[in-house]
Amino acid sequence: GKLVARREAYLRRLNGIYASNLDKDGVTHIQGRGRFIGPRLIDVDGTHYAGEHVVIATGARPVWPGIEGAEHGIDSDGFFALTDKPRRVAVIGAGYIAVELAGVLNTLGGPDDETHLVYRRDTVLRSFDAMLGDSLLEFMAADGMQLHAHTTVEKITRADGGLRVDFGHDRPPIMVDAVVFAIGRAPNTQDIGLEDVGIATDNFGRVTVNAQDETSAQGVYALGDVVGPPELTPVAIAKGRCLSDRLFGGVPAAPLEIDQIPTVIFAHPPIGTVGLSEADARDKYGDSAVRCYSSSFRALYYGVVDHKRETRFKLVCVGPEQRVVGVHLIGLASDEILQGFAVAVRMGATKMDLDATLAIHPTSAEELVTMT
Repeated sequence: GKLVARREAYLRRLNGIYASNLDKDGVTHIQGRGRFIGPRLIDVDGTHYAGEHVVIATGARPVWPGIEGAEHGIDSDGFFALTDKPRRVAVIGAGYIAVELAGVLNTLGGPDDETHLVYRRDTVLRSFDAMLGDSLLEFMAADGMQLHAHTTVEKITRADGGLRVDFGHDRPPIMVDAVVFAIGRAPNTQDIGLEDVGIATDNFGRVTVNAQDETSAQGVYALGDVVGPPELTPVAIAKGRCLSDRLFGGVPAAPLEIDQIPTVIFAHPPIGTVGLSEADARDKYGDSAVRCYSSSFRALYYGVVDHKRETRFKLVCVGPEQRVVGVHLIGLASDEILQGFAVAVRMGATKMDLDATLAIHPTSAEELVTMT
């Protein structure tokens, strides 16, 4: 309850700062439901607004499953509305939101609490390097989380003061106090008039854009989660800045380099990743061109505490010069370590560049410049 209350207070303060900054910059803020009614013409609750440029940045919303009893569950928004922690929880999903929420619930739990993570395939975080998802599952299991691989939810019913979750494939049901759905997000593109002005969307309802963030309608742009992956706040901010530079600053900004976007997953432990996974690198450059370096160790922090946890790092290098095209980290401080190495990857650093950099001892980060 205290965590939720403090989070809400922080968000109110943050939103207040944003609103104040808009006022200071002379931005007119119109609160209401917007819909395209013509080329670059928007209706907001009966009032019409036109502009030389229009940006669609309506974001995304959590997806709900089409199963019997889904109304008994909550999504990630509902998770942040909880004022008491459920003792037994099932988190449904395999993406970064699912593993982050499951980690929070499991870490806040007492010795008799249960956290279940239910996912359809054999692992989690499938779009990332395989080492990350496999290691995270190992660490989650060691922390007492109950993992249900190759499992789908068929229905949820209220029973015995809790929720009964029935699975397919003759798996036994589980009893929990709450079910959290984290199975993906859908773009907020319905009923805003896109089809009326010829703005194309894909099969998932995401707005289709080119490398300059232009939609199929002249003068209309889209960015952020409404366009689709990578669905990250810094990506939307960077795209907005680039668009502003192109339209008003006379700067022909280059498209964002999607392959080199650093990403952190705030799991337990945290994960940091930038560049190509080993599998993607082999697909792109061929097996013979790829060499990987790995390290598994225990951070110094764990030397003086009872709880022990491994840290695992991986470098993906390509070509005779062994250019670093992927850095994948899981373990204590991986979130903070990644930023500097993301700069190195973007600048085309090689394994020799890392080897020639003096190690900062004793830190976990030094492993990245001492791998053999």
